[in-house]
Amino acid sequence: MSLAEKFDEAMFNIYRTAKDEAGYNATVFLGMLSTRGGVATAKSLINATKPSDGYTALFERGRLDLTVEAMVVKNPEWRPLFVPVEIERAKKRLKQYGHDLA
Repeated sequence: MSLAEKFDEAMFNIYRTAKDEAGYNATVFLGMLSTRGGVATAKSLINATKPSDGYTALFERGRLDLTVEAMVVKNPEWRPLFVPVEIERAKKRLKQYGHDLA
């Protein structure tokens, strides 16, 4: 299994966890994953000028740990899939919303 395929699997897992643990059914996110794949979806969300509605919904539930940004920042395994500026954007967004990056 390639790194991108593992990332796809991890992205579907955060969708399921958000639904099960945070009561958030991220249908738009699921649609993006299904049509674009995990890496393209993550890049689109990270590079957007403002946080997605899903990011905001997870922030309101106190679950920024379930965001794409947190997944990319906190797991070095995924870093080869992203350019440094994307990782920095994800870190910046998490910091702006008070998420602990440790």
